[in-house]
Amino acid sequence: MIKVKLVSFDVWNTLLDIEVMLDAFAVELTKLMGACILDVVEGILLTRDRIKAIRARGEGDPRRTLEESQEMLAGLLGIDVELVKRAVARAVLEVDEDIVLPGAKKALEGVKRKGLKVTVMGNVMFWPGSYTRLLLERFGLMNYIDKTFFADEVLTYKPLPEMFRKPLETFNVEPGEAIHIGDTKAEDFEGALKAGLWAVWINPEAEGVRRIHERGFEVPSVEGILEVLDILGA
Repeated sequence: MIKVKLVSFDVWNTLLDIEVMLDAFAVELTKLMGACILDVVEGILLTRDRIKAIRARGEGDPRRTLEESQEMLAGLLGIDVELVKRAVARAVLEVDEDIVLPGAKKALEGVKRKGLKVTVMGNVMFWPGSYTRLLLERFGLMNYIDKTFFADEVLTYKPLPEMFRKPLETFNVEPGEAIHIGDTKAEDFEGALKAGLWAVWINPEAEGVRRIHERGFEVPSVEGILEVLDILGA
């Protein structure tokens, strides 16, 4: 039996739908630019891929994790970075409750009911972590979260071990007493394992909850964290 004290959740595509946010962002940026939305979407996707590749290699500057993505997109589209900032602000105002993924609130509520500390951990791209926190607050998810850790605020990012250590240091929890759940295998699952935490990978193609590592599980949806905790005796 494992003594789990803390559960860390990824944000995007774990609790909130990144596609809903990116669609709103693309629409607002298109309006501000007076451009073709297909060109804007292509620029956003290309920038995302480039930034993710940079971070996977550990080459990004943790102190400029937000700015480097905003500036890269602005440069690719040939616009002032201020338009990128305005577009993401507008997008946050426009999105509705469809941005909350099915099962997100149930998963958070269930973990909290077990008396565990609940944290949220997120990389940032295009918009600051404060905007994501605003969305979590706006749609009632922050009611179940003890503390948030966003890359632009803590000056590190997944999959770097430093990112996963932040919640542990805050709540004085050992790596083996914490479990992280997220949808990205490299950033969330492998990053958490390398930092010594237990890890849960959300794989929509999974047929059920399955142990795939000495300290790791695969689940089909975020609610799978509750079954994993039951397996671990939490």
